[in-house]
Amino acid sequence: MRYPPSILEDIKSRLPVSAVVGRRVKLQKAGREWKGLSPFNAERSPSFFVNDQKQAWFDFSSGRNGDIFTFLMEVEGLSFMEAVERLAGEAGVSLPAATPETEIREKKRVGLYDAMTLAVDYFRQELRGTKGREAREYLIGRGLVGEIATRFGLGYAPNDRHGLRDYLAGKDVPLEVMIEAGLLIAGDDIPVPYDRFRDRVMFPIADAKGRVIAFGGRALSKDAQAKYLNSPETPIFHKGSTLYNFNRARKPAHDVGTLFVVEGYVDAIAMDRAGLSHVVAPLGTALTEEQLAMIWRLVPEPILCFDGDKAGLRAAYRAIDLALPGIGPGKTLRFTFLPGGQDPDDMLRSQGAEALRAAVEKPRPLVDVLFEREIERSPLETPEQRADCEKRLFGAVAQITDEDLKRHYRQAMRERLQARFQSPQRNDGQNRGRERGSGENRGPRGMFRKGEYTPPLAASERLKRSALLSARPGVTPREAALVLGAIHHPGLLEAEAETFAELLFESVPARRLRAALLDCAARGDVPAEGETGFVMALLKRGLGDAVRMVEDSARIETWAHPGGEFDHALAAWREAAHLHARESFLNTEIDSVSLDFAVNGGEERFERLKALLQRREALLEQE
Repeated sequence: MRYPPSILEDIKSRLPVSAVVGRRVKLQKAGREWKGLSPFNAERSPSFFVNDQKQAWFDFSSGRNGDIFTFLMEVEGLSFMEAVERLAGEAGVSLPAATPETEIREKKRVGLYDAMTLAVDYFRQELRGTKGREAREYLIGRGLVGEIATRFGLGYAPNDRHGLRDYLAGKDVPLEVMIEAGLLIAGDDIPVPYDRFRDRVMFPIADAKGRVIAFGGRALSKDAQAKYLNSPETPIFHKGSTLYNFNRARKPAHDVGTLFVVEGYVDAIAMDRAGLSHVVAPLGTALTEEQLAMIWRLVPEPILCFDGDKAGLRAAYRAIDLALPGIGPGKTLRFTFLPGGQDPDDMLRSQGAEALRAAVEKPRPLVDVLFEREIERSPLETPEQRADCEKRLFGAVAQITDEDLKRHYRQAMRERLQARFQSPQRNDGQNRGRERGSGENRGPRGMFRKGEYTPPLAASERLKRSALLSARPGVTPREAALVLGAIHHPGLLEAEAETFAELLFESVPARRLRAALLDCAARGDVPAEGETGFVMALLKRGLGDAVRMVEDSARIETWAHPGGEFDHALAAWREAAHLHARESFLNTEIDSVSLDFAVNGGEERFERLKALLQRREALLEQE
C-alpha cells in the first residue's frame, strides 16, 4: 500500500538520520553534520555525510543519497514497505491498514491544510483593514509590527460571527472542512455554525514542516472569558505534541547546539526579536512528555526560561519531575529565571535586547534547581525537618532510570547536604582525633592498637550481593495498588494529585504509569468516575504491559480495581499512601546506610542498618 505522506513525515521527525545510519556507519561530528566512511565503497577518507536538519544522507564516493527509508533499502536490501514498517516500529508510529477510508482521510487532511492557509490570509487582511485598528495598536505597543508581524503571520479575527465562515465559503471550502479544522463552533444544539475566534489577535501555529495546523488567539476585550484561546484538537493538530515556533527554531538550534523553551507565543517572539531565534513554547499548558521528546531529539541540553516569580518556579519544578525519568549522560535540562518576575517580553520592552540576552546567557544545571526546590520547600531548623528534606531529595533522585547518572546525583546531593548542614569544626584542642588518640597513632579508616592496625568491619562480596544490601525487584503490591487505584478511580487523581506526584516509587513501571496519568490530568483528559478509567489512554501510550503488571501485583487489593465505591477507594488509597510515605523514608535511609557500610564498613554502621531493616519489617506487618 502507499502510506500517507503525513505518516512518513512523522516517522522521520522521530528518528534522526544520524541515529539510523549510525548503526551501520561509525559517524563523527563535523560542524553541523556527521561524517564517516562510505558503506558502499572501500575508502580511507570520509566521503559519507549525514545532515539531521535536512533529514538526509549523502555519499559522494558513489553519488547516492536519500533519507532513512532509502538507507535501509540500500544497505539491507529491504523494500520500501519493509523499511517503513521497521522504522515505524522503532519510532512508535502505528501504521494504518490499507483501506479506502485511509486514502479519504489523507485527502481530507490536505483539505484541512488548505483551509488553514486561507484562514491565515483572511486574518492578515482583517488586521490591515478598518476593523483591525485596535489590534494594530495592541501590536504596536508590543513592538510586533513590520517584518516581525509578517514573519510570524500575525493577524486579527474581527468580532463577527460569520466573517471567516463566509470568506472560506467564497473560496469553495466546504462547511464540514471548516468545522473539522476547528475554525467554526458547531453542535447539535447550534443550528448555524459560527466563527470560533472573534475579536482576537491571531498567532498561527505551524507543524515541523511549516504548515499552519492551528491558531492561538489573544483576546482584546478585558471581559473575554479566556485571555488566550487555542484551536481544539483536530486530525492535523494535537496540542500536547506541538511546539510554537518549532519549524523556525530547528535550524538555528541545530547551528548553535541549544534551544530555549519559554512559556508563550509573545515570549517566543520576544526572544527571536532579541536575536535568540532558537526558541519554542508549549501552547499555554505545562510541558508534556511528547513535547520534551521533540526538544531532546533536537538538542541534548535545552534551556527552560521562566519568570522568576512563584508561578515560574512551579512551572520549572513540574518540568523537573517530567524530565527526571528521561535524563541521562548528555541529556538533561538547564534553567534560567528572569529577575523581578519579568517574562522575556517584559524585559525586552523595558530593558532592551542586550539585557535579555545577558539574563539568559548563564543557565543553571538541573541538579542545582532540584536541590534548591527541596531546600526551599520548608524550614530546616530541626533534625526532623532536615530528614524530611533529605527524604524528598533522594526520592526525586530515585526517579532517574540511568543507574550511572543516578549514582552521581546521589553523590552530588550528599555533598550539597553536607555543605549546608555541616557544623563548624571545633578548634579547641578537643577534636575527634585527639579524643581517640593522637594523629600519629591513627590509620586511615581504622586505628592502631598496641602498634598494630585494626581494619574496620567491612561487607564481604557475598553480603554485598545479598538481600540486605540489594533493592527488591518488581512492583510491590502497595505501589501497584496506589497506581491502579488512580487508573480505575479518576476522582482519586483529582483529589490527591499533589500527594500522588510526590510519592516515591521504586519500580520503573509504576513511575511510567504515574507520569502518564499526571500528564493526562495536566491536559484535562480525566474520564468520569465509573467509566473505563485511564486504561484506554495508557494502552494508546504503549503502557499495556505496565498496566498488566500492576493489576497482577495488586490483585488482592480489591478497592483499587473497578466497580467499588469511590469513597471507600479514596479512604483506602490515602491510608496506603501514608504507609508508603513512611516506608519510603525508611528505604531512603536504608539505601544511604547500606551504601555507606558497603564502602566504609564499620560495626556501628552495620548495627544501624539492622535497626532500620527491623523498623521496615515492623511497618510492613501493619498492612
